[in-house]
Amino acid sequence: MALWPTPITLQGAACSLEPLHPDHHDELVAATLDGELWKLWYTAVPSPEGMAAEIQRRLDLQAKGTMLPFTTRDASGRVAGMTSYMNIDAGNRRVEIGSTWTRAAAQRGPFNTECKLLLLGHAFEALDCIAVEFRTHFFNQQSRRAIERLGAKLDGVLRSHQRAANGTLRDTCVYSITQAEWPTVKTHLRWQLDKPRA
Repeated sequence: MALWPTPITLQGAACSLEPLHPDHHDELVAATLDGELWKLWYTAVPSPEGMAAEIQRRLDLQAKGTMLPFTTRDASGRVAGMTSYMNIDAGNRRVEIGSTWTRAAAQRGPFNTECKLLLLGHAFEALDCIAVEFRTHFFNQQSRRAIERLGAKLDGVLRSHQRAANGTLRDTCVYSITQAEWPTVKTHLRWQLDKPRA
């Protein structure tokens, strides 16, 4: 049975997303050093030493049909981080956009907005998804604000959902955008990208 969805490159003006490959290792290590993102206790960003294992973990999940991982690049072509379609439910045509991290230098400006516009557009318009989920740690306020700015709505909080690497219990905030909401969300994201910046 063919995997769904299949690897694809998504290209925008401020970012591009390409299928994750082991050859991206060194560039991904350089990206994670920008901001030392793995030190944030409420995220699961790979450390430089753990990058090879994380690439392999994502590719193994891709082979099982539960994840489609991407390497992200900024407008200059420099690797900015990773993202993925995950928790793929082909039968119900649902995906989660997650396992995302972005180097500090690319966290401001249009990069994240356009990445999400490309991923959401492909999910709803090419894959015919009925809904797209986003999940994040209750205490990851930066991520929660970013998800809410996209137009996603909070479905609920899964309490004591997972155990973090440091042993604490994670409450997971679950957001989603439905197929019916996509045209309005798309208009909003395009407006965000097009409006003048101070």
